Amino acid sequence: MALQDYYAGNYTEDISTTSSLDENDVLPLPYLFRDFGQMPLIEQEALRLSRGRVLDIGCGAGNHLLYLQEKGVDAIGLDRSKGAIDICQKRGVKHTVCADIHNYNGKRFDTLLLLMNGIGIAGKLSQLPKFLAHLKQLLSVNGQILLDSSNIIYMFDEDQDGGYWVPGNMDYYGEVQFQMQYKNKKGPMFDWLYVDFNTLLTYAKKENFNCELIVEGKHFDYLARLTL
Repeated sequence: MALQDYYAGNYTEDISTTSSLDENDVLPLPYLFRDFGQMPLIEQEALRLSRGRVLDIGCGAGNHLLYLQEKGVDAIGLDRSKGAIDICQKRGVKHTVCADIHNYNGKRFDTLLLLMNGIGIAGKLSQLPKFLAHLKQLLSVNGQILLDSSNIIYMFDEDQDGGYWVPGNMDYYGEVQFQMQYKNKKGPMFDWLYVDFNTLLTYAKKENFNCELIVEGKHFDYLARLTL
């Protein structure tokens, strides 16, 4: 709804989010329609590194796809939101598929893009091995996964010794529950995963991936590349 309103010129408010971290935040709609120059360095670098046949997982309004198309890259956008796919098509994205990545078994790809913390789709750390194993089935022999995420340990209280106070009822501090609201419509709570690089490295190795740190951002975020 938000994407469709913005595209139609009916921008009156942003998406609001609440989370299990007791955080209230706003997701500005113009940011969901940014061009390459407005993207953070991590996203820009991921797009530069994209090669071959590309699958943009959780493509949203199609920002990454439009840039890749302009560069002559064979890119497909996947999103489970019919509204998002509709906007992609209206903006000129040539190839899209409306599906849940967990159930998608299409062609093999040379690059899988999981940007804007796309690895969060795994939901929980315990589900990360299954998610990585599924992504592996979508990769060509020399394929790569480009993903960004954040180490959100900074959101917890720090003690004098430099340690952090993480509630004992949490399996992993990067597991967060979110709820989004736009105008009078409120979505269901959903699980989202932020994974620090060392933890990603450990889990990637268990699934026989090489895991490389490409770029570190200014706010505990990073871009990683996984290869078979």
